[in-house]
Parts: sequence; structure tokens; C-alpha cells
Amino acid sequence: MIKEDKIWDVIVIGGGPAGMMAAGRAAERGLSVLLIEKNEKLGKKLLITGGGRCNVTNAEENVRKLLSKYKDSDKFLFSAFSQYGVKETLDFFHSNGMETKIEPGNRIFPINDKSQSVLDVLVSYIKKNKVTIQSNSPVTGFVKDGSQIDSVRLADGIEIKAKSFILATGGKSRPETGSTGDGFNWLRELGHTITDSEPCLVPISIKDSWLKKLQGVTLPEVKITVLQNNEKQEIKKGKILFTHFGLSGPSILNMSKDIGELLKYGSVFLSLDILSNLDYGQLNLRLQEIFQKESKKKFKNCLGELIPSALIPIVIELSKINPDIQANGVSREERLGLVQLLKDIRIEVKDLLGTDKAIITSGGVSLEEINFKTMQSKLYPNLYLIGDILDIDRPSGGYSLQLCWTTGFVAGDSV
Repeated sequence: MIKEDKIWDVIVIGGGPAGMMAAGRAAERGLSVLLIEKNEKLGKKLLITGGGRCNVTNAEENVRKLLSKYKDSDKFLFSAFSQYGVKETLDFFHSNGMETKIEPGNRIFPINDKSQSVLDVLVSYIKKNKVTIQSNSPVTGFVKDGSQIDSVRLADGIEIKAKSFILATGGKSRPETGSTGDGFNWLRELGHTITDSEPCLVPISIKDSWLKKLQGVTLPEVKITVLQNNEKQEIKKGKILFTHFGLSGPSILNMSKDIGELLKYGSVFLSLDILSNLDYGQLNLRLQEIFQKESKKKFKNCLGELIPSALIPIVIELSKINPDIQANGVSREERLGLVQLLKDIRIEVKDLLGTDKAIITSGGVSLEEINFKTMQSKLYPNLYLIGDILDIDRPSGGYSLQLCWTTGFVAGDSV
């Protein structure tokens, strides 16, 4: 048990990636550090990121190019990312024995595809530097003394004092991991400005029931066009994953916030071009070649050269072409209709999945109220705010965890 009368140099609230990085760095500098975590174990959400593979960061080492992905937050973040960016993050993990690899989109993963490796490095780091860990300890708020934070209050009523405090409680995504937005409530009580959280980087539910038959199927290079009132709103190309409720995957996640906005104004459709490497003319010629070469085969047995086998029954169903007709019996009109279908599978968005399925949530504490050279609150100089507690939008691709590593390190280095 923690002694109630001890005054720590630093208390870190939240044992996720940002909190562990901050605690480790502060302790590495010789400070006495207490890390308080509401769950039984550290890094609960970290273990499920990237489908359990953990997209550690993005391979873009140019700070200005990297920060362009953080939209309007780039001007705030430059100071922090100049101190600790992608290179420093990779040096940290590599020097601690975790090798990495780069995948499409400059996404960096542990070479063994296991998020446990990332957590192991962080836990080893904080233990090596003698961070004291108190798990199973929900915090209920801060106790302040003027413009200083005096202590944190635990759910059992105990108050623990420190000279400085680092808040790393995250947003509201995946609440089953402990991210329930508690920190936002505490900051509001302290007078900080908080933008309400909304699901961000979230899978999409689709009305068309046939998608359920494709659950688990991944397509690596699909052109996705968002349509409202038959007008193009956004276009992206990338990997998609069919799920029991609709669509997920990096491209879908990165479009989700804009789709959610459009849904407020009416129906939204997605056009899927599943053969985006071929234009209409090239695809038409390719089909003619296949049908000529396989002229005596049934139509349903001729599509394997073009599309994954799991998609074939769906394409046949949507094309309305007799699956048992011989390839040389497919009419010109049917072939052109098939070309149109493969280049424009039209589906209707039902809604976005909720906060419980979001990778991150938008919203958080106003960036104007933080000194990004140190991550200090401008309202309370001995309070530091890091990670998902910040009101920063970013895409899928390693940018969220890099924000945790950067802000966590800077706070731990400055506190």
C-alpha cells in the first residue's frame, strides 16, 4: 500500500502508452514517480490496437510533413515533436530490443506483429527506472490549492500528494479498456475548456445485407468514393475489411468522421471500385480475353482470375448474369454491366459504430491552454496533459501512438 503521508515528485494518472512513457522518462531523471492505473494491468487498450499488432508509429521522419497529418494542430505540436519525434521513438524501441518493420502507408509495426512486445518494452522501462505502480486504483479527481494541484483523490477516499501531476487518462474510445472520459470531467472542474468527444476513426455500418457474407474478407487496393445526392464528397484508395456489420480498414477509418458529418444532412452512399488498377476500357478488354480463353466454362467459374473467390457469388448475384451460362454466352450488354459493377459497387451507409468501437475519439482539452514545450497546463503549472486527453484529430496510420510517445516523453522530461 502507498503511504498517504509521502509527497511524490510526480504522480502519473493513466497506465496507457503516454502515461508509461511519461512515468519512465521522469523516473529515468531520478524523480520519485507513482503511476496510478484504474485497471488491474497496464496497457489494456495498447494490446488491442492495430488488431493486436500495434501500429507503433509512422515512418515519416520529416517533422513538418508528419505534422501536416494532425490538421490544424500542427502549429501547436511542432515544439513537442522537435524534441521527440519518429526517429527518437524508433531509437527507443530498437535500443530496447524490439525490431520493427514498415508496411504500406509508412505504418510501422513490431516485426513479430505482437502488441505485447510494445507493452513489454514499456513495462521493462518503467520498472528499470523504479516507477512505483498502483493498479486497481480508480481516481475520482484532483484536490487543488489555489493555482496548484495538491493531490489526487482515489475512489476509496485516500488522497495522495505530489509536487507535479501528469494526466494521461485518454479519451472515450473503447470504454471497456478504461477510457471512459473521466479526465475530461476533472479538467472541466478545474476550469479547462473541453470540446465534447465524438467517435473518430470508427468502422462503418452498412445497410446492404449481402456484406455480411464477406465477413473477414480483405481487399488490398480499393478506390472508395463517398457520395451524397449523387455528388462526390471524398475519394480515398486503400485496404478495406468486410465485417459482420459493414466495413473497416485504414481507408474507411480515415473517412469515418467526414461520413458521420454527411449523415447529419441525408443519405450517404459508398462506391467501391474493387479493380482500381484497371480503367473501364482495360477491364472490358480483360473480361473479353477471359471469356474468350474460357469460352466453354460456366460464367461462375471464370471470375477467379479477377477477384477473390469469396466475392464471386456476390458479384454474380449483383450482376444478375446466369451463373451457369457458358462464358461465350455472356452478352455484350451483360459484360459492360459487369464492368460497371466491378468499378462501382454501390452500398448505403447505415451509421458509424459508437464510441465502444472507435479507435480514437475527437475532442478534448483546448490546445490554447497547454504549453507544448513542456505539456504544462497554463492554468495549473504543476499539471501536465498528454496523449488522447488533447483535442487533436489525426488519421489512422501510427499517428495516435506517436502523439502518445511524443507528449509523454516531453512531459516526463520537463516535469
